Amino acid sequence: MSDPVQADARGSLDLLVLKTLSLAPMHGWGIGQRIEQLSSGALEVSQGSLYPALQRLEHRGMITSEWKVTDNNRRARFYTITRAGLRALGEETESWLRFVTAMDVILRAT
Repeated sequence: MSDPVQADARGSLDLLVLKTLSLAPMHGWGIGQRIEQLSSGALEVSQGSLYPALQRLEHRGMITSEWKVTDNNRRARFYTITRAGLRALGEETESWLRFVTAMDVILRAT
């Protein structure tokens, strides 16, 4: 397999975070790990990009957060997607799929 791509390199990090949180609430490190797992290692999420994205999404009302204790007995901020975040996830997913389809058509042109 080729080298992993940085998830934020294509402007898709917010969408990936929303999708991940639609599956289950989790803490920041877990979100990054889950994205890498779901992509079978094809995408990497740098912590330097992830936490600003989480703050941005929380500021926009797409997610909420609260301090909890992890399975390892450490305090961590856990994030949960909101109704507004679920709506945005649906809209952004449709937009992303249209974009990918258009790019595919262009890249396959002969």
